[in-house]
Amino acid sequence: MRTKRDCFSGPQRVLHWLMAIMVLAMLFIGVSMVSTLKPRFLILISIHKPLGIAILALAVLRLGVRLRLGAPALPSDLPRTQALAAKLSHFVLYALLLAMPLVGWGMLSAGGYPVVLYGSLHLPAILPHDDQLHATLLTTHMVLAYMFFATILLHVAAALFHALIRRDGVFRAMAGIGSRDQ
Repeated sequence: MRTKRDCFSGPQRVLHWLMAIMVLAMLFIGVSMVSTLKPRFLILISIHKPLGIAILALAVLRLGVRLRLGAPALPSDLPRTQALAAKLSHFVLYALLLAMPLVGWGMLSAGGYPVVLYGSLHLPAILPHDDQLHATLLTTHMVLAYMFFATILLHVAAALFHALIRRDGVFRAMAGIGSRDQ
């Protein structure tokens, strides 16, 4: 049920900020994994896999909540190109929140590597073992990570633009402080 409001719901805000922390941690862990060797690599990968699956699960939940509750309307005086950019960037963010972990899971499956969640709890392979597919998905995963990082930077820049320059309540809608009225 969608309602007209000027703020995201409490669950939407909690999911947003929790996932923001998790995704940033994942990006830094991923960069560290690429630039290190054993034994530190093994520690990082043991964090990266279950965190990616947790992000996937939360992304599915978050998308369901977003579809059910909607989002506050953008300011009526926002230029059309900025409104379109906002909608497109949110679509890209949701797509990447789903695609990154799925590509990672598929990559590990194709490489014959287990996705260990905790102890002996493993996820099933979602693709058959195929070294060439593994290499392709590894490249895809890295390219998507760069795209994700760039999209996050744009998202943060837009949030700061709305908070510090336009002061139109868009940032407060997710921060959950005050209302859009000044």
